[in-house]
Amino acid sequence: MKQIQMVDLVSQYEKIKPEVIEATQNVFQTAQFINGPEVKTFQADLEKYLGVKHVIPCANGTDALQIALMALGLKPGDEVITSDFTFAATVEVIGLLQLTPIIVDVDRDTFNISLTEIEKAITPNTKAIIPVHLFGQSCDMQPLLDLAKKHNIYVVEDTAQAIGAKYTFPDGTVKSAGTIGDIGTTSFFPSKNLGCYGDGGAIFTNDDELAAIMRSVVNHGMGERYYYDRLGVNSRLDSVQAAVLRIKLGHLDNYIAARQKAAAFYSNFFSDFDNVETPHIANYSTHVFHQYTLKIEGLDQFALQDFMKSKGIPAMIYYPMPLHTQKAYGAENFNHEDFPITNALCKTVISLPMHTELDEEQLNYICSAMKEFLNK
Repeated sequence: MKQIQMVDLVSQYEKIKPEVIEATQNVFQTAQFINGPEVKTFQADLEKYLGVKHVIPCANGTDALQIALMALGLKPGDEVITSDFTFAATVEVIGLLQLTPIIVDVDRDTFNISLTEIEKAITPNTKAIIPVHLFGQSCDMQPLLDLAKKHNIYVVEDTAQAIGAKYTFPDGTVKSAGTIGDIGTTSFFPSKNLGCYGDGGAIFTNDDELAAIMRSVVNHGMGERYYYDRLGVNSRLDSVQAAVLRIKLGHLDNYIAARQKAAAFYSNFFSDFDNVETPHIANYSTHVFHQYTLKIEGLDQFALQDFMKSKGIPAMIYYPMPLHTQKAYGAENFNHEDFPITNALCKTVISLPMHTELDEEQLNYICSAMKEFLNK
């Protein structure tokens, strides 16, 4: 049996190696390393795949979030509501721009931001909401859009973990996660479902004006060359990474199917364990399983992690500490008791290996090891 990885990028690369070598060699031979043809081709391909009017490539997913907020013209002190149970970058960029992070609790089943908690948190100073499509599943966007429209609030989707997920509106309309709000963002970090071989990110929008602003912001705030219309940053996706992403985008649907197959295997195996709760799949979204995350009741998640490690199986705890408890994000401003779901999740979640190259032998071994621990 092959060594089990949390994400097996080496085996994935071996399958697409000739395509990747050809694409990257073309970049080296033309020496168009910044904003070359590969960037423009990937951008167009991703626009078509997502069904969105504008894709603005950038240097990484954190920059994508920051640029999105910069484009909205928010002022220091403006409030931005987001999820307590997510990676730090979502809140980090709010603080970097001297905006005020308003962190709220999440839904018990999907782990995504709670609409009820958003509604309670809205004030006259609320200017934006960042819903995070966590672990590969879209938030429930229609009621969130309705709430945002009612209060004239921007919606910026954090799609770093859910590219390729599809959201179904109550009227049956289907859209890709990240293309529903005013702006969507994503990360192409290597471990993502669509990942490059370095850092990369992108921003999505159907709004022509916002797209023009963000294209300027990513390139030092320039409109016409050497004419600076606004404060900007230097955040560009290089041509080599775009070449890799163009190749991998062509395989993304197969990658998603492989992840869904592995997730189904896990969920079927664990369905009969009373102290294990498998991922909930909402009826309004597909799940692309960036992570496969279990909730374990009455068990020590760190003891389980150590046990799995002793068996040669990586298992991760996403996330061990709520954002509202983090010193960097103003922990003193939050009441710990206002976050019962996140507080509980941080003590009960564990994520098993999830990637495109998992085979049945590995899945059986992982599940058998889990069973051994659960039956102790």
